[in-house]
Amino acid sequence: MAMPRPPAAHLQATPDDVEAQFYEALREADLDKLMAVWSDDDDIVCVHPGGPRVIGARAIRASFEAIFKRGGIPVRAGSVRRVVSLDSAVHNLIETVTIESSEGLQQGFVVATNVYSKSTQGWRLVAHHASPGSVQEPGEPDEAPSTLH
Repeated sequence: MAMPRPPAAHLQATPDDVEAQFYEALREADLDKLMAVWSDDDDIVCVHPGGPRVIGARAIRASFEAIFKRGGIPVRAGSVRRVVSLDSAVHNLIETVTIESSEGLQQGFVVATNVYSKSTQGWRLVAHHASPGSVQEPGEPDEAPSTLH
């Protein structure tokens, strides 16, 4: 059964609108705003960097609630690659996270894929999959992949 959520701040007219609200909610540690971008589908899925697959609104909410106990995530989305059809969109992007360490501010990179579906409520997030990235500034992809899976 889908868990009721507050309505999104505004009608999500495009996948980019949803993505902007998602990353804004991460920076602000705003759990309600974050959950408002997710679909009502029972099979929504989230994979945090290095973490297990989290399925369903209740589990996703609980995972972000635990993360937000440390405050907002200083994240910026960039290098977005988009594949969009009439009712679905896939965005692959690089998340840049600014981390304070003993050596001062440093940046870490996460490779993320966000999948959106269009419903009667507008565009909604159905999957967020994030994987640890390189500690170096990401560049353009090589012509041939070095690893197959």
